[in-house]
Amino acid sequence: STLSYLNVAHSTLLNAVFEQVTKNAVRGLWACRSKLNLVGAHINVFTGEWTQKDAGIGTSIDSFYEYLLKAFLLFGDEEYLFMFQEAYVAAMRYLFTDPWYVEVNMDSAAIVWPLFNSLQAFWPGLQVLAGDVDPAIRTHAAFYGVWKRYGFTPEGYNLATHSVQQGQKSYPLRPELAESTYWLYKATRDSRYLDAGRDIVSSLQYGARCPCGYCHITDVEDHKQEDHMESFFLAETVKYLWLLFDLAVGPDNLVENGPYQYIFSTEGHLLPTTPQISLVHENCSYYGSNCKSHNSSLRQELLSRNIYGKRHEANGSGVDKGWGRNVLLSALPDKSSSGSALVKGLCQGLTHEQMVGVSYFKPYFKTEDIRFVYENSVSCQSNVFVIASSANPSEPVNNGSLEELNTELENQSPGR
Repeated sequence: STLSYLNVAHSTLLNAVFEQVTKNAVRGLWACRSKLNLVGAHINVFTGEWTQKDAGIGTSIDSFYEYLLKAFLLFGDEEYLFMFQEAYVAAMRYLFTDPWYVEVNMDSAAIVWPLFNSLQAFWPGLQVLAGDVDPAIRTHAAFYGVWKRYGFTPEGYNLATHSVQQGQKSYPLRPELAESTYWLYKATRDSRYLDAGRDIVSSLQYGARCPCGYCHITDVEDHKQEDHMESFFLAETVKYLWLLFDLAVGPDNLVENGPYQYIFSTEGHLLPTTPQISLVHENCSYYGSNCKSHNSSLRQELLSRNIYGKRHEANGSGVDKGWGRNVLLSALPDKSSSGSALVKGLCQGLTHEQMVGVSYFKPYFKTEDIRFVYENSVSCQSNVFVIASSANPSEPVNNGSLEELNTELENQSPGR
């Protein structure tokens, strides 16, 4: 109807506004980076002046790196990949003191904090997404070593004195180490990460459990509890631990074997890479899209290098089969994106069935009609088919035609 069309148009327009505003914010931060391609911890949004020039990968900066890569994986926008490429190379050059990461002055790269803070523990998981697995393994081992020493990771661990940083002794049930443990197991299938997950669960059970939930740990050295539990404990910490052990049993869950590939937000929310969030100017050219007639050169380049692994594997588990930092980070030419990619919306080239990943047909169709629906659905990635019941009970159901169709389809497409 006209009203429905206007609602969709209005929604798309609003999304376009949000898209442009948020992307301009990212561009603004990137424009204020130092000559070393580092960003600080705090910035005055009115003047563009940095109010804290400490550059790191943890507190106040972690999500910046994470969303640059994930925005590219989710939307297929080359500009995000370009920024991540530059930022990641700078972080590995100036912040990485194998296997730890320090905080430095964003202008001079002089070390200002030789400190591991618990929010840094997300980084190995991000490196798995980027395909840089080897340093992720070493860094995770170092972070996990702190956990084993205290039973938890403190908010701050001094790398110079190898002791808990004064004033940063608490563990507020953070998920980052569990998150990276899950991603590294997903990439390597190494049982050491199941052992790490078991130790994390044991610490939570014996040190953090309280009568009505799980408590913050005020001091990781004496394990004193605080009557508080953040929502991210259930939304992230428990979720990643569950996914870790469930994956060890098999990929039979929505995340690993669902109708779409998924990207986790920094809060652990699942964002499916569905056609509805595709970029209009790219016509669903991101990996995993259903459109075959419009393919960007970058997408072809990425697929040809096997960055994303094979579709039939668990989502993202192909990192040990062709991903790699030199592949992903060199996939983009050394220049800014030629397209603005500011608007996303519904792909004009998809049917409703393709958008939701389901194919519908009515059982009273003739065999030839249903075969036509099937043959025109093979480009859809989902294997889900729904037999729609008749809207009119008086309409006959041609069961014989369905039996003939099933036999014919089994002969044409074994195993489908």
